[in-house]
Amino acid sequence: MPDEQVSDRIVTIPNLVTFVRLLGVGVFWWVLLVEENIALAAGLIFLIGWTDWIDGYLARKLDQVSKLGTTLDPIADRLMIASAVIGGMIVDPPVVPLVIGFGLIARELFMGVVVLRLLSKSAGILEVRYLGKVSTFILYGAIPLFYLAEIGFLAEVTAPLAWVSGVVGLAMYWYVAFQYFGDARQSLASLESASSTEEM
Repeated sequence: MPDEQVSDRIVTIPNLVTFVRLLGVGVFWWVLLVEENIALAAGLIFLIGWTDWIDGYLARKLDQVSKLGTTLDPIADRLMIASAVIGGMIVDPPVVPLVIGFGLIARELFMGVVVLRLLSKSAGILEVRYLGKVSTFILYGAIPLFYLAEIGFLAEVTAPLAWVSGVVGLAMYWYVAFQYFGDARQSLASLESASSTEEM
């Protein structure tokens, strides 16, 4: 929201939820690679995905939107999705189809370059788009469905649902990436325009 107050506070309830989500990424890797429990790993992806909506809701509801939270929230999203995808690709046999996995990894690399470009120019961070949240939510559903299908849990239902939501989520994820690219170009253009004005 335009009139939303963003504070410099670090210790807030939404930030605590985000920190727990980040810790959950480490737990996910332990469960997947050490315990080799694909079902529990799928549950963790669902759980961490749902808490993404909780911290954002609490931040707005409690008027605790912070700079740290707006920075950490997308980082937690990307870490969990990247972990779920990469983890699902390296287990034997692979859980996440390679075409979905590499499509998501390429998108994250693309966004990484965009963000690094902004940081190198001190142009701030990109504002999270609603469609980006929606696509992330869809992927948080699709990826664990691939996990569940692999262990045979209602495979006749989970497998097709995983493919449909995975393809739709991936397409939306890339669409939003190009929107973010446009936002980044505007930010850089505004920064260069401001610099030129100051030099005059």
